[in-house]
Amino acid sequence: MITIANPIYDVVFKYLMEDERIARTILSALLKEDIVKVEVRPHEYTNGQKESLSIFRIDFGATVRKDDGEEQLILIELQKTWLPTETLRFRQYLGVHYQNPKNIVADSPDRHALPMVAVYLLGHCVGEIEDPVIYVRQQVYDYDDKPVVRGIPDRFVDSLHHNSIIVQIPRLRGKVNNRLEKVLSIFDQSRVSQTDQHCLRLDDAAYANADDDMQPIFHRLMMAAANVEMRQDMNVEDEYYSIIKEQEGRLYGLERNLADKIGQLAEKDGQLAEKDGQLAEKDGQLAEKDGQLRALVKMLLQSGQTKDAIAEALHISKETIESFM
Repeated sequence: MITIANPIYDVVFKYLMEDERIARTILSALLKEDIVKVEVRPHEYTNGQKESLSIFRIDFGATVRKDDGEEQLILIELQKTWLPTETLRFRQYLGVHYQNPKNIVADSPDRHALPMVAVYLLGHCVGEIEDPVIYVRQQVYDYDDKPVVRGIPDRFVDSLHHNSIIVQIPRLRGKVNNRLEKVLSIFDQSRVSQTDQHCLRLDDAAYANADDDMQPIFHRLMMAAANVEMRQDMNVEDEYYSIIKEQEGRLYGLERNLADKIGQLAEKDGQLAEKDGQLAEKDGQLAEKDGQLRALVKMLLQSGQTKDAIAEALHISKETIESFM
């Protein structure tokens, strides 16, 4: 068994992905592409300030070698989160890329944008999807819903849409059957050490036939596990997330109470509306009766009956009779 630092922690993940060879190995396995060069885009790197729900984000420029030998530069936006979070934040980060003029190829005749792939490493599950890794790829269709083949891929289309890769870390669960699963096994939280959540315990026998690219990953994470400062940073993250979870628990309770009160108010509003309707109905009935009484009084007066006689017969006052005249 080997002991490695847990890359679910931001500080460890950052340390891991700063190594260009390791970043190429992980991203190549995820994209199933031959990535020959990877560069972190420093001006796009934004993790200095923690949010209410942390999303750790690194943006890469990656050179991909196609089957025909042609090389293409693409953007890879990699986001990692421990906790369930709002999809709005993910969309906001994507919006930054779409708005950034640096992602436009200035010397191209049509000023097309660099193709982009969004990678999400999630510390939680997405609905009832059981697959640990899912690929969301764009497809082009005609009016009859038939796939368009001729002219695809197209730079204009690729500039306006992107592919996504979603990794559900809790779904990994010890699977090491292919290259991607071997690479992602370093995130498998079912392998967390029982005595130290900052570390994972891996059976190196499962990697006996692994390619040489796995060894630098293990070596770097073993170094991280032995680094005192990194251990302290992981402790800080633990404290931060414990506060976040506590705050979220309180906010969830407040939201539930607020929802209950809103429901109660809505119920009372419904009851008041019902009473208003009953009162309006009664007002209508009274108005109808008042009209009938007014017509009767006028008819009796026209027939020669006195006010006193009418008042006595209808049990109303003379003042009421006069108001009808």
